[in-house]
Amino acid sequence: MDRVKVFKALSNQTRLDILNWLKAPAEHFPHQSNADFEVVGVCVGQIQAKTGLSQSTVSEYLSILQRADLVIASRVGQWTYYKRNKIGLENLSKIVNTEL
Repeated sequence: MDRVKVFKALSNQTRLDILNWLKAPAEHFPHQSNADFEVVGVCVGQIQAKTGLSQSTVSEYLSILQRADLVIASRVGQWTYYKRNKIGLENLSKIVNTEL
């Protein structure tokens, strides 16, 4: 895990919000009839609508989180879904608890 990438990814309030929302997606997003939150995650369109930002900005934010190993992307048909990367977040916890 690249610590610089991780901490840069976490240095933006909206990206922190996205990670928080993905922790309990059923509490933060409307029901998805074509995909289960726990299996594939939350559709980019729903994340974009919740942030109120442009689709391109949200896509860039999600890409940054993905490169930092904090989220995982899944394609289902023409849609992309994101969920938290448990392993990446566990690694982040280890970094914070042992190296800082």
